[in-house]
Amino acid sequence: MALAADGRLSRLEGGLLVAWFAVAIVGLARSGRSLLGAETERASRPLLRLIAGLGLLTVGGDLLGRGLRDVVARFDFSGTLLGNTVVAASVEGEEVARVVVPARRARGDVALANVLGTIVHFVGLTAGVIALVKPLRLDADSLHLHLPAAAVAPALLCALLAARGGLGRVEGALLAALYVAYVAAAVAVGI
Repeated sequence: MALAADGRLSRLEGGLLVAWFAVAIVGLARSGRSLLGAETERASRPLLRLIAGLGLLTVGGDLLGRGLRDVVARFDFSGTLLGNTVVAASVEGEEVARVVVPARRARGDVALANVLGTIVHFVGLTAGVIALVKPLRLDADSLHLHLPAAAVAPALLCALLAARGGLGRVEGALLAALYVAYVAAAVAVGI
């Protein structure tokens, strides 16, 4: 949030975010090693799988971007509104599925680690790489609604975890209600 307070993310700030991502992801990986049992299976050809997955994500992202550009041009929607609500929710559908499975199997630690890793990934790597490729200028809606919501949400999650030692249904309902309120505010601002 501090890096974007002036309404832009420069290439230097993008580099700082990518560096922060590297430090944070190593810290998360090291802290999670103790949770792994001695008998972990190794995936075959992990580098090939990674490259193939990145290739598919790149193609899918390009198609999504073209489709969004057409929707924004044809229907005169706010690009900021579309990106921060509709696209984010559709992308997060897959993320929710990855969290529900371990949670239902009584592995809340794995579900929560997925959420925390995703936050680190989006804030550090994704925003950093985008700013490295092309510095970003943030509009007023991003500066005054979306960016503060993105900063407050993980802080609130951490506060709930610290206070309760986990998340229950009440906390989940609170977080879901706050998300609905955020989407309503984003739609109201974006119209």
